[in-house]
Amino acid sequence: MKRVNVYVDGFNFYFGLRSKKWKKYYWLDVVAFFEKFMKPDQELQNVFYCTAVQTNAGKKDRQDLFFSANKLNPKFKLIFGKFLKKEVSYGGNKYFTYEEKQTDVNIAVQLIRNVVMDKCDISIIVSADSDLVPPIEFIRELNPNHKIFCYFPPKRFSTDLSHRSDAVQNLERYEQRFKNSMLPNKLTLPNGFIIEIPDDWKV
Repeated sequence: MKRVNVYVDGFNFYFGLRSKKWKKYYWLDVVAFFEKFMKPDQELQNVFYCTAVQTNAGKKDRQDLFFSANKLNPKFKLIFGKFLKKEVSYGGNKYFTYEEKQTDVNIAVQLIRNVVMDKCDISIIVSADSDLVPPIEFIRELNPNHKIFCYFPPKRFSTDLSHRSDAVQNLERYEQRFKNSMLPNKLTLPNGFIIEIPDDWKV
């Protein structure tokens, strides 16, 4: 049985869904979704979901609910980067915005670590960020037999990643798998607290 790890660029995935106007799939059971891509000779080990905590209070609350729901599955591994405040100029005025940092590095570290420690036979990268090319090339040198697939979020694509992958998938082709992988509207946490899908995500 081939062991598979999935590495999700959380914001790349989220903004892909948003670009596709697929808000109805925000409340996704992430592990269940990627389980649907496993072949009979493959077993999903873990999904490493790399992201950063939202700075907007409302968005953070919705994000927390999504994380709490998915963490009920032990295969869901949440890894945080951070947002850095950044000053930008536009039209002669200065504004502050936030830039997500560390996600690509966190994916790279987990990707390389699990290959070095022989934790998987196949790595699936869910992103269109070409900054992930260097760790892929390093793994090619380290273990040429290790398979690396790239699954592109909706409305996202990278030629560089495509050329360096053993196979690619465009996730927007699999809407039925999204439909079949939704979390229940209400879930009970181990402490007895009940959470439910955010009102803004209900369709």
